[in-house]
Amino acid sequence: MAQKHIIYDGKTGQTTVVDYTAEEQAVYDDYNSTEKVTARKLEQIREIRNLKLQETDWKVTSAKEQGTNLSTSFKNWRQGLRDISTTYTTESEYDELLARDEDGNLTHSVWSE
Repeated sequence: MAQKHIIYDGKTGQTTVVDYTAEEQAVYDDYNSTEKVTARKLEQIREIRNLKLQETDWKVTSAKEQGTNLSTSFKNWRQGLRDISTTYTTESEYDELLARDEDGNLTHSVWSE
């Protein structure tokens, strides 16, 4: 089905709905291909994962500097983050990882320490 877009004429204030050209439709279809949508989801997951690891790096550094041990659960949580790309491999799992509540908070347990 051909996508449509709205053309706005700033001089007259009128809008017109037109079908995508064949070239625009091809770009749209390519961008929304399953392969590319899945790749974008995985990239989002990696960005969130990297941020979570960066946010807790200070705990690892501090423990090393002080000669103290990190809890096993904390170490397992960080390892779980590093293993995300091998543990979760399907688009439906990616959707679960990216799910958010009504306040915009990630809901999957993998993100919680």
